[in-house]
Amino acid sequence: MKNWMIETVSRTALALALMGGLGTVTLQAAEVKSIAILAPEQGTDMGWNQQGVDAAKAAGAATGVEVVVAENLGYGDVRPTLRELGEEGASLLIAHASGYNTAAPEIGAELNIPVAIVDSPDKLSAGKIADYTASGHDGAYLAGRLAAKMSRTKVVGIVVSGEPPSWNNMSVAFAEGVKAENPAVEVRYAVIGPAAYSDAAGGKRVTETVIASGADVIFGQGNGSSFGMLQAVETTKATDGGKAYFIDVIGDKTSIDKGHLLSSVLWNLTPVYTAMIDDLKADKFGSHNYDIKLSDDSLSLLKTKNIPDDVWAQIEAIKADIISGKIVVEPKYDAESVHKLVKTVQ
Repeated sequence: MKNWMIETVSRTALALALMGGLGTVTLQAAEVKSIAILAPEQGTDMGWNQQGVDAAKAAGAATGVEVVVAENLGYGDVRPTLRELGEEGASLLIAHASGYNTAAPEIGAELNIPVAIVDSPDKLSAGKIADYTASGHDGAYLAGRLAAKMSRTKVVGIVVSGEPPSWNNMSVAFAEGVKAENPAVEVRYAVIGPAAYSDAAGGKRVTETVIASGADVIFGQGNGSSFGMLQAVETTKATDGGKAYFIDVIGDKTSIDKGHLLSSVLWNLTPVYTAMIDDLKADKFGSHNYDIKLSDDSLSLLKTKNIPDDVWAQIEAIKADIISGKIVVEPKYDAESVHKLVKTVQ
């Protein structure tokens, strides 16, 4: 099968580490020999796919477990790949796409292998299924506060590659953050397509339209399509003739930024996957779902050179209020909640 990689942790090194103070390996720990992650696109997108692949490797290294990476699988039927990985001995199948959340439980049940899925928290099943729909809403709320502070035109935009629960949740929180900061700032909204996650050309075209509608800060959620969003921000001036800015999600595109990346709502899934492996070893997998949060930096907002120090200090104060519970951002995963807060751009 193409595009498969295996990250192997030296068993000798693991044994030495255990002898050095981690204790003896229990029978349950020894039974978790490998895990597999299935990603729809290449693990080099500085976003959803790369975060999943990199985090799985890091979690495997931290726990002494081999990691098999199957990437660039697309958004179609992945049952054959799931079945093959399961038959080759994976102790856990991580289905890293919302489009896999039906096939993965089916194959998991067929082969009696635990699966991790996204966007279906109601499918939680002891020993079988756990969901890790990341609730990035607290970070998106901070991004909304930042966007409202930085906007010159008093119009900001949200561009998404679809409306899965994760994107909806962050879109709502972003819009709420904008309005909490400045009720006079308008929020424009556009969807590239029903599942346009890798559509970079569509991302560029739709983002250009949102900028033309008045937005000078774009909050983009899109996997591969986000590269088109960033390109549009780099090549399209805001309606006031000034520079437009981009707020990304999940990954860090600083290395390719040409001066237009304002921030990113960063996700770190390493603690999530590490917890899954630990739960497998302790026979607790499927007892709860998994999430990310500001308090342990599995969720954070990226500080770039484009954010003035005084503005960043204000954002940090808001972050502290969220962690303390002074500000509560309620998760909302449905598209209807998004549409109530924004003006859709066709």
